[in-house]
Amino acid sequence: MRAHPAALWIALCTLAACGVACSAVSTGAPPGLPLPRDGFAGAKNPIRHVVIAIEENRSFDDFFATFPGADGTTTGKAEAMPPVIAQSCSAPITKPTTIPLKEVSLVGDGNDLDHNHAAFGISWNHGAMDGFDLIHIGAGGDGPPACRYPYQYVNPKEIAPYWELARQYVLADHTFQTQGSGSFTAHQDLIAGGTQISANEALIDTPTFFPWGCDANPPVRTAIIKRGSNRVYRYAGPFPCLKYATMRDLLDAGSVSWKFYAMPVQKETGCEQGNTAGLWSAFDAIKAVRYSSEWHTNVTRSSLDIFPDIAKHRLPSVAWITPDARNSDHPGTMKHPPCGTGGPPIDTGPSWIASIVNAIGKSSYWNSTAVVVVWDDWGGFYDHVAPPTPRGWQGGPGFRVPMLIVSPYVKPHVDHTVYEFGSILRFVEETWNLGTLGKNDARSTSIGNAFDFTMAPRKFKKITAPYGSDYFLRQPPSGIAPDTE
Repeated sequence: MRAHPAALWIALCTLAACGVACSAVSTGAPPGLPLPRDGFAGAKNPIRHVVIAIEENRSFDDFFATFPGADGTTTGKAEAMPPVIAQSCSAPITKPTTIPLKEVSLVGDGNDLDHNHAAFGISWNHGAMDGFDLIHIGAGGDGPPACRYPYQYVNPKEIAPYWELARQYVLADHTFQTQGSGSFTAHQDLIAGGTQISANEALIDTPTFFPWGCDANPPVRTAIIKRGSNRVYRYAGPFPCLKYATMRDLLDAGSVSWKFYAMPVQKETGCEQGNTAGLWSAFDAIKAVRYSSEWHTNVTRSSLDIFPDIAKHRLPSVAWITPDARNSDHPGTMKHPPCGTGGPPIDTGPSWIASIVNAIGKSSYWNSTAVVVVWDDWGGFYDHVAPPTPRGWQGGPGFRVPMLIVSPYVKPHVDHTVYEFGSILRFVEETWNLGTLGKNDARSTSIGNAFDFTMAPRKFKKITAPYGSDYFLRQPPSGIAPDTE
């Protein structure tokens, strides 16, 4: 393991009362703490590339309610509605009950559900998991009551590539968001393992307007949650140009190549409020990346760059990929794209992921690569499994989301291990012996648990999908943010 820098030891000693994560965030000290001792055992890890493909806003039950062997359900618990909500519902729920989940199309009817921290708390209801009927339609809960709408699951035939990946490789059915909140902090968790900005404050929910980063307009502020309160203070946080350590620090220190494949978001007249120019990249919020050469060398202006990078043998060791909004699985965007872009309903998310896997599978990278597909938050949809006992004060863990682990070194199975987003980061840290950020990555079980490195690499079998990479390479960018909550 890498030796501790002296400055980090001083920071740890000085700030011991607030913990490892606090010291790394509040001081800006170099990361690289030793990993806890439960990494790989036995065979040598042959992985040299980890690709993290991030999709949008789906609970585990919403996509895999009926997958064989998985912890899914086709019924949900609902709490009695107060009169103010019941009067707005065509079929009000007047007493605690169990209701069937409705099978729906992937595109759906265009509704987005509230999925901020307040909606998480209402739905979770102290572990009863019966408050999903009490949340609202619309980002931020500014629409009518959701009523029975969250109680649904997608027809498996419409997400067949995901199910094929789950059958061939690993479906992790107990993967929980690090924080019960929306996309901004979820994407930060996937690069930083947490959003703590001081001993007593962490980021949560979304900044005032998009873009969520250093490119935001000066009045933009973040929301925070405070230690001991479990209360969200909206717009009381800093400007979203942050100084805390991320995986970038560990990767750079270890001379491990990395890239974040992102899409541009355009500013258009008539767009929904907050949809302004920027990139759908978590690193836009990281000052050390945004104002360095890495903003141009390590953050792309097109997610499609992944395909020529694979073909031309330029795939970095660690890659994050965010899709164009139309390929993101985000409810609402697929049915009614905002900003006047129009067009028919879009059902291309599963094919987008299949095209990435197929490109790697048929390349020379296959025998040295792990592809992790994860959805950033639950999107407000019903899930029946309560998160593990909350740890700390930062609003997590959140609800279950689907996670697929694709590699020639996994056997087909449903993995019931409890994972969080830090589990993905920890696997990266273990693979390159990077040490740890000391946040959710240090507490989480590594997804290395799903691999068998004693086995011979499996031969790749193409994933069948309605659209191939040629379709996406011809697809013009929508300019739409995949999510604004």
